[in-house]
Amino acid sequence: MRIAYTMANRRGGTDLLLREVSEAAQARGVQACGLVQINTECDSGGPCDMDVRVLPEGRVIRISQSLGPGARGCRLDSQALEEAAGLVAAALGRGPDLLIINKFGKSEAEGRGLRGVIAEAIALGVPVLVGLNASNEAAFEAFAGGLAEKLPPEHEAILGWLTEAVADGPEAASA
Repeated sequence: MRIAYTMANRRGGTDLLLREVSEAAQARGVQACGLVQINTECDSGGPCDMDVRVLPEGRVIRISQSLGPGARGCRLDSQALEEAAGLVAAALGRGPDLLIINKFGKSEAEGRGLRGVIAEAIALGVPVLVGLNASNEAAFEAFAGGLAEKLPPEHEAILGWLTEAVADGPEAASA
């Protein structure tokens, strides 16, 4: 089983890092599936819009809801996230080299979102790279059974891990 996670120190940093890593992996011939997040600042000065790009085909899905000025609820559009998860599950069935998930967030910590897709990838022996924030680290560690490798938020370290994980292939998962 190959599963790793990374956390950047600045807001939106993990999203940008994983997007850049996915592009570099693709340029190296790695067949990745999953989601990377694109944050777009709003003219209103409020919270950014959150979209995910589905790998490898590139469809973009808005996963945030505009709740209006002063609203304080969760902005995640769980139905849109489930739609994205379904597309990733279908791509996983085509035998990718790697699964990249933009975030193991609150939905995944509660057993929803992309948690099932991550578990399926692990069962298939597909290496998994996940973005994480500190508030969900304990839930992720429990989910991964302490077997996840923490990677520094650096391109070369992550690309080195994924190169090794992809080279190991599914055979390493059964070892």
